[in-house]
Amino acid sequence: MLKLTRADFPEGFLFGAATSSYQIEGHAQGGAGRTHWDDFADTPGNVAGAQNGAIACDHLNRWEADLDLLRDGNFDVYRFSTSWARVMPEGRGAANPEGLDFYDRLVDGLLDRGLKPAATLYHWELPSALADLGGWRNRDIAGWFADFTHTIMSRIGDRLWSAAPINEPWCVGFMSHFMGQHAPGLRDIRATARAMHHVLLAHGRATEVMRDLGMSNLGAVCNFEYAVPADAGPEAKKAAATYDGYYNRFFLSGLMNRTYPDDVLEGLGPHMPANWQDDMDLIGQRLDWLGLNYYTRKLIAAAPGPWPGLEEVPGPLPKTQVGWEIYPEGLYAFLKRVHDGYTRGLPLYVTENGMAWDDRLVNGAVRDDRRVAYLDAHLAQVARAAADGVPVKGYFTWSLLDNYEWNVGYDPRFGIVHVDYATQARTPKSSYLALQRALAR
Repeated sequence: MLKLTRADFPEGFLFGAATSSYQIEGHAQGGAGRTHWDDFADTPGNVAGAQNGAIACDHLNRWEADLDLLRDGNFDVYRFSTSWARVMPEGRGAANPEGLDFYDRLVDGLLDRGLKPAATLYHWELPSALADLGGWRNRDIAGWFADFTHTIMSRIGDRLWSAAPINEPWCVGFMSHFMGQHAPGLRDIRATARAMHHVLLAHGRATEVMRDLGMSNLGAVCNFEYAVPADAGPEAKKAAATYDGYYNRFFLSGLMNRTYPDDVLEGLGPHMPANWQDDMDLIGQRLDWLGLNYYTRKLIAAAPGPWPGLEEVPGPLPKTQVGWEIYPEGLYAFLKRVHDGYTRGLPLYVTENGMAWDDRLVNGAVRDDRRVAYLDAHLAQVARAAADGVPVKGYFTWSLLDNYEWNVGYDPRFGIVHVDYATQARTPKSSYLALQRALAR
């Protein structure tokens, strides 16, 4: 049982659950085009078990029952993403009527159930045809993304409660182009610098398009990790600051301050696209809210070699199934830091927070007491921030359903609802039932 309930949060505080298109829909259905995640998964060694999102949770065909779970769980908002390749199979040109119809039905289904639709345009499923043209390395992607934005939001934008262009720019830029852990799987600093800038440029263009369509309540969603020096020495302190720079401050500073941190430009500056400074007004245009995705902290040590000259080391705190340290205080720290140093009164939302565990279905039930404790501890930090004057307005747990967890496949389970991937049966876990009770009005 959760210690906190809806009554412990400010009046009007919203509670939601989040998912993403490729992770749950079943991308091999409904006329969707191929994505770079399909290509990445087809390459040996990239994804556990060479698994992909072809069927995933079959949400494309089971969306009505999944929306019933949201309604019956007493949630207020559903944060979902649209698939670029489902809407425009080649990334450009003709739209897929089946894809547009699906998101049309989804939004109407949410409204019919009294739920607020919160859309994210892009959650990492780049059409392969655009990857062939350089993907996020190519400046033209900002225009392609603007066209996609116009196509999908001309259809559903009039009924959305909120919208954000891109989920977790760090994952799109750095994790995918420098670390090689996500599609397209590059390890190239020049590609990284360009992708990190172009993802924000695409954010700016999409925001322009949505404003021109008359949409409101537009925001951005960034992910944050609490970086801690692995020891007391100056080298570790500098390494942790560098990690904080390219993970936390680069995108936040671009969006809110129209500049990039000097310590990050020490490494990326020589590789940035020409005249990138000219794009900063477009990138830093007005937002209506900012979303924070938070899961863990990292211990950072110095390491030999070129920039960034660091490495992650194991920490002493309890860990989730995927090895992430559980550090709820980091969520409070980021809410306070973002408000005090960057957004200065802009509404904030915790747009993702949750944990993976090897949940098992036993006698028709899933007891995920560790997840209940995780959610309780993090919700307490959100309530603490609100009590301290931070304008945090909502909290979304990740994720509604167990799903395809990218390069680690289907083994990690983040959901508050268990999915049997063989039968597609849904079973609400103890965490779902705890939230259901806590959010009852």
